Amino acid sequence: MRSWRRPIRTSQPNSSSCAGHLKESVLPCKTFLDLNHTVEEAEEYARLSPEEQQRRLRNIVKKIDADADGLLSEDELSSWIQQSFKHYVTQEAKQHFSDYDKDGDGLVSWKEYNLQMYDRVIDFDENAVLEDQEEESFRQEKKRFEKANRDDVPALNVDEYIAFEHPEEVEYMTDFVIQEALEEHDKDGDGFVSLEEFLGDYRRDPTAGEDPEWILVEKDRFVNDYDKDQDGKLNPQELLSWIVPNNQGIAQEEALHLIEEMDLNDDKKLSEAEILDLKSPQVTPQPGFGPCKCSASLHTQS
Repeated sequence: MRSWRRPIRTSQPNSSSCAGHLKESVLPCKTFLDLNHTVEEAEEYARLSPEEQQRRLRNIVKKIDADADGLLSEDELSSWIQQSFKHYVTQEAKQHFSDYDKDGDGLVSWKEYNLQMYDRVIDFDENAVLEDQEEESFRQEKKRFEKANRDDVPALNVDEYIAFEHPEEVEYMTDFVIQEALEEHDKDGDGFVSLEEFLGDYRRDPTAGEDPEWILVEKDRFVNDYDKDQDGKLNPQELLSWIVPNNQGIAQEEALHLIEEMDLNDDKKLSEAEILDLKSPQVTPQPGFGPCKCSASLHTQS
C-alpha cells in the first residue's frame, strides 16, 4: 500500500515521503517553526532576502503565539507542530488527488487510482483465496478505498481521498484501521494481539544466547507502552496506540527540543528575538518521527 503502512519491526527508523523529500536539505531552525512549508515553499524561502525571511518569520510567530504575550510556550509550539503534521499529510494527499483525477471531474475512481498507481486495474473477488501477500495487500487497499467512500458516488472526493491515504488521521476510519491491523496480526483470531503476534515472524536463533537488541526494545514497548492493562495482549484500543503515531507526544518532544536549543535567557519560552537571532541553530530533518517524520538534528550555523 502506498501511504498507510504497518509498523515495521526493525532497529532502523522508517522513512516517510516527508523525510524522503527533505533529507537532502538543511533548513534553518527558524523555518522548522513553519512546518506548513512544502518542499517548494522551503526552497523559495531559502532564496528570499534576510529581511523578507525575518518578516515572514514574525508573521509565523504571531500565528503560533495564541495568547499574544510575545512569547512562545511549549504548549503553543506543540500545538503548532501538531497542526503542521496534519497540514502536511493533507497537502500531500491533495497533490496525489490532483495527479490521479485524470478526467478533472473532482473525483478519483478506483480505475483512475489503479491506472496512475499500477498502470492497470487490480481487483480481486472478496472471497477469493489469495496466496500471494502482495495480491492480498491490493485487496485490502480496495477495502480501504470503499470504506473511505461516504456517499453513493462510486469514486472519492478530495476529503474521502485524504481518508483513504491517511486513515489514521480521520475519525470515521478508526474502526477500519483497527480491523485491518487485527486481520494482519491476530493470527489466532481471538480479537487480541499477543506478544508473539506483535513480534511477527521473529523466532529466536537456538544458537543465540539472548534476543537481539531490537527485540528487547520491542518487548519493552509492548509491556510498558502499549499493554496498558498488563494482561499480556493488546485489545483494540491498545492496538490503536501502537499502529497510530502519538502525534501529541512527538510534537511535545520537538517543542522541548526547540526551546532547549534556542532559549537564550532560560525562561523556557521563545521570544521573537531568540527566533530571529542569526546565530540560531539549523535543523536537518531526519526520518523516523510522526506523520511528517521530522526529527530535529541541530548544527550551529557558520
